[in-house]
Amino acid sequence: MIEIYTDGAASGNPGPGGYGVILRSGTHYKELSGGFRLTTNNRMELLAVIVGLKALKSPGQQVMIFSDSKYVVDSVEKGWVFGWVKKSFQGKKNKDLWIQYLALHKLHQVKFTWIKGHNEHPENERCDRLAVAASQNKSAMGIDAFFEAERNSTSLL
Repeated sequence: MIEIYTDGAASGNPGPGGYGVILRSGTHYKELSGGFRLTTNNRMELLAVIVGLKALKSPGQQVMIFSDSKYVVDSVEKGWVFGWVKKSFQGKKNKDLWIQYLALHKLHQVKFTWIKGHNEHPENERCDRLAVAASQNKSAMGIDAFFEAERNSTSLL
């Protein structure tokens, strides 16, 4: 069983954001993080899951993802995202990320566990620190191109 702990952060919503991920399996441990100049908290929560799954080296893994995001956990565990696919994500945000997630979901046996955020859970607290630090590191920020393009096209209407 591979454990993936995730968290996302955004200062302002939208605003600068980041994600933090911990992967753990037996004695193996890895931390990942990244930041974006303009994004949302929900995007970073979902991107953290995607980054964690992309880091797995081989398909068919049993994966337990721990997240404090009800948005992410409930969307998958309650099956909402699978209904969104049937409706081509009409009226739903973060379609680009959900499509990436679903492609990775098919490769593994994925389960989610919701954990209460900011509740002294060591891995969740560490992921939060990674996400916040990434959201503040202006020299290493990426561009959330899909979000910015979608936001710009909506503001023109």
